[in-house]
Amino acid sequence: MDNSKWDKLRASYDVNCQKIITTASVDKSESHEQRVKRMSLLEKDYIKWFEYYFPRYAKVKCAWFHKKMSKIIIANKKIKFFGEVYRSGAKSVHGCLGIPMFLYLVKKDISFMVLFGETKPKAAKLLSDIQAELQFNNRIKNDYGLKFKQGDWADGDFFTTDAVRFMSLGFDQSARGLREGSERPDYIVIDDVDSKTHVNNDRIMSDSVDKILEEIVGCFDASDDSTERFVYTNNNFHKNSITNRLKAEFEKSIKIDLQNDEATQYYILSVPAVKDIIDFIPNWPEKTSSEYWKRKYQKRPRAFLREFMNIHVQEGKIFKAENMQHKQMLPLKEYDALIFIGDLSYKDKGDYKGMFLIGKINRELHIIHSFLRQTNRPEVARYVYDVYERRKLSSKNIRYVIDGLFAQDEFISDFDREGDERGYWIPVLADKKSNGNKYDHIESVEGHFLRRWVWWNIEEKDYPDQVEAIDQFLAFEKGSRSNDDGPDAIAKGFKELEIATFTEKFEPAFSKRNASSKNRY
Repeated sequence: MDNSKWDKLRASYDVNCQKIITTASVDKSESHEQRVKRMSLLEKDYIKWFEYYFPRYAKVKCAWFHKKMSKIIIANKKIKFFGEVYRSGAKSVHGCLGIPMFLYLVKKDISFMVLFGETKPKAAKLLSDIQAELQFNNRIKNDYGLKFKQGDWADGDFFTTDAVRFMSLGFDQSARGLREGSERPDYIVIDDVDSKTHVNNDRIMSDSVDKILEEIVGCFDASDDSTERFVYTNNNFHKNSITNRLKAEFEKSIKIDLQNDEATQYYILSVPAVKDIIDFIPNWPEKTSSEYWKRKYQKRPRAFLREFMNIHVQEGKIFKAENMQHKQMLPLKEYDALIFIGDLSYKDKGDYKGMFLIGKINRELHIIHSFLRQTNRPEVARYVYDVYERRKLSSKNIRYVIDGLFAQDEFISDFDREGDERGYWIPVLADKKSNGNKYDHIESVEGHFLRRWVWWNIEEKDYPDQVEAIDQFLAFEKGSRSNDDGPDAIAKGFKELEIATFTEKFEPAFSKRNASSKNRY
């Protein structure tokens, strides 16, 4: 980083220090007994303590999720905390400043804190908040004494008078071998390390998660009585992000602990800005009103969902998010035609296997049921048979088609074997006709979405299979390496339904040929 940028950071730090001096004033008339009593009451409640000592941040009352977050982290000496909190939800203020300061000053339960930011300057800027408070917050100095000793946040490293160390590192810096004498880190926080620049690079994202779970978490002292508080905070704006991938790893660890009937060290706190996008009831009403969030949503709905609701919505170069509509599906008997269409990759892993029940009524195309997963062929067959039984499809006129040219006979065998076990057989056909250029084939259905003729089943709106199918449409573009097995199957289904309904409704008309016409035909 060049000197001019560091100069700007230092200037910002100086302004910050002056604000702390101005806002954190003390009552000089307070007696020693009054001070001790006040401190005793504040130290029993983190939220009250935070709001008193950090008035510059606590302009409004803290939210319920700040209380929950602090309670979990402070109460557990071994904790892996994942905070999926919307932008401007003060997750950094509490995770990087308030909670570690409470652990240090009140609980005496931090000896070495390490803070990771996306870059070294961003991490240093976050660390500067702690140093500035220790140096210039008169309320802290009045009650706990002068704690800052030596070092500089700009170097990413400083010490307190009681030998507690605070360090910051950029996410790209090595975390191996971190220790101070015999002391290893006992509070590690990673804040806002996701980058939209790298979010579509699977290798970078995967390596980043590995670094967190192996290199960074591995910095703790491995012993039964060690303190190991790990805190990760970010909004969850993209399904391929570090945040979303790390969340999946936490969910996996929690599931394993539950299966083994063990107490888990992993905890996930997920907080969107509002409870839903109907009433826009805020999760932090003390700070922001429903009307504020509603206006923000109306101006940029997709950005709102990503940044403030932890919902993954891609922009879409061809297929747009605003054209992905949801509503209640009709009774199956009301559709003009129905098809259960599949695109089943021959590979057991890698590509997605998709099966979609699609109905057509007049101009509308309804995607009634969606199955789209990286799985094996027998699971696909089980899914189709389960839907067949649950929806009583035996009485409906439905075509069952598997699209593709390669090894489809084996897929048919998978369905037949499932039928053997159940005592009946679904008449699945393999369609071996070529669809031509795959890109053109999928792009050809863009008009159906633009005209708002396509509807997704609202009852499956949050199902991973439908979410994946929509994501694949939004990510689809020429030259993209993203998966497109779902759009491929659905596009084929649309085409088959158009043919079926045209054939059924078209009534040929005949007229007598004019004998004087020169047209032979």
